[in-house]
Amino acid sequence: MKRAISIAALLSKKFKTMAFDGQWADAIGTPEMSGVWLVWGQSGHGKTDFTIQIMKYISRFGHVVYNTLEEGTRKSMQDGAVRHGLTEVARRVKFLDREPMDELIERLKQPKSPDVIIIDSLQYSGLNKEAYKQLKEQFKTKLFVFISHADGRLPDGRVAKFVRYDADVKIFVEGYVAKIKSRYGGGADFTIWHKGAKDYWNNNKTRANT
Repeated sequence: MKRAISIAALLSKKFKTMAFDGQWADAIGTPEMSGVWLVWGQSGHGKTDFTIQIMKYISRFGHVVYNTLEEGTRKSMQDGAVRHGLTEVARRVKFLDREPMDELIERLKQPKSPDVIIIDSLQYSGLNKEAYKQLKEQFKTKLFVFISHADGRLPDGRVAKFVRYDADVKIFVEGYVAKIKSRYGGGADFTIWHKGAKDYWNNNKTRANT
């Protein structure tokens, strides 16, 4: 049986955090560089663009790898990388072309493995609840960002819904706007693409009033 942790011991613990600034701090606060984030939304609403923006921004705090289990390294992913200037952080970001989860786990066991792992998508990972919990427990010092399909306004499937409840940062993407709930503060909406968001929400308002 583990010893109980005293208040003094709890308050003396140190955590590796990321000093977010600007709109990222407004949206997410000051997050730990470990744990789990979940991003979900319908196709065509800006999930991939938002995730690439996350990838670029977080790379200032550590090395990031994006496992494109679903899409692969296709032209659409190439276009996103160009659109968001990933060449500026090329030494700190990498893509994996549909790397199976067992191979990814072996990669993460290696010295100098990535600090942040983006998995796109949770559905294509094949993880069940137990495998997800084991992954999180095995790599406690790493940050996992899972991308998920959506069923309406919720993540799609039992595992995705479980991860949503467990995640430290929950991000629902609709109409090029990320709506964020974070355990680290923040809470402001994050606009992924201003023109697309304006057109989408103006059209939705027009439809609602007709």
